[in-house]
Amino acid sequence: MSMTDPIADLLTRIRNGIQAHHDRVELPSSKLKVEIAKILKSEGFISNYKVVEDKIQSTLRIYLKYSEDGEPVIHGIERISRPGRRVYRNKQEIPRVLGGLGLAIVSTSRGVLSGSDAARTGVGGEVLCQVW
Repeated sequence: MSMTDPIADLLTRIRNGIQAHHDRVELPSSKLKVEIAKILKSEGFISNYKVVEDKIQSTLRIYLKYSEDGEPVIHGIERISRPGRRVYRNKQEIPRVLGGLGLAIVSTSRGVLSGSDAARTGVGGEVLCQVW
């Protein structure tokens, strides 16, 4: 099976898992996906993540987060830069999602950063996705 956009696959699995009220989602792991999961955890959008090592390919397990009344913490998650249309922004143009309540994830020359960290560091890059 050929995967043309693994980041879109990650976001779709998270979106589908939230709609079905699953506790966790599993997908093939990569360094970029682990970095995105690390940012989602540090910003409080997921409860945890874990890389399960295997002989063939490791698996990324993402534990979804819900509020006390069962409402998902992630209300929306969308891919911005796609293989057919890459979206790059400099440090002044990094989008603020929902006036700062959401999160933009940016791939920069200093690694994958949240939009606020990239602006604070003074680097721009490819806007991978937005979460709110």
